[in-house]
Amino acid sequence: MRVLVVTAVPVERDAVTRAYGDEPAVHRIRGAEIHRAGPLDVLAGGAGPAAAAASTAFALAADRYGLVISAGIGGGFAPGAPLGSLVVADAIVAADLGADTPDGFLPVTALGFGRDRFVPPPALVREATAATGARSGGILTVSTVTGTADRTAALLAAHPDAVAEAMEGFGVAEAANLAGAPVLEIRAVSNTVGPRDRDAWRIGDALTALTEAFGKLIPVLEGWTRHDRDDSAD
Repeated sequence: MRVLVVTAVPVERDAVTRAYGDEPAVHRIRGAEIHRAGPLDVLAGGAGPAAAAASTAFALAADRYGLVISAGIGGGFAPGAPLGSLVVADAIVAADLGADTPDGFLPVTALGFGRDRFVPPPALVREATAATGARSGGILTVSTVTGTADRTAALLAAHPDAVAEAMEGFGVAEAANLAGAPVLEIRAVSNTVGPRDRDAWRIGDALTALTEAFGKLIPVLEGWTRHDRDDSAD
């Protein structure tokens, strides 16, 4: 089974392929290049949900994949997801897709159309968290990274099971769903969600943790079967 891994930027892509040690083979698809390492085809698809969805869709149109993974670094919600830790999504949530109203934020589903979450295969989430020592929970996709305590509190009030936020997971999941492929999201925590403090970020440590995570995921991905893939459409 070939696995498509979509990151935002090349340094995340390279952190994933380093788990396999060898120099990856590179081939181009329209608008991007795929780095092949073991069973993984790894694509740096761009930042944000729109770029992630578009690049994932092009890759899925160019080849067949049994699984799609959104991967990279992200912000963790304290205290449950500290710097350098790993999180695996049991729900991939579009946290800011909807409407602001006088009574507060309404998700797109409350407006009567669309969807605001995808559920990865539960068995795969369990196996991935067990193999990597990650914590599972909701990973929020946002178009604007959180930078205030008020916004952090609002997100946690709306999504109390959230462990992290990033910018690409929901876009990757949308494209995977259209292609009929199950999806997983895994993040290494580089910063705490809240007021921005670049001096406290640990991007290098998070990239190292991402490499180590994919090294531990290799037997999971090679042995996983799609027996519960229908759960991903919930």
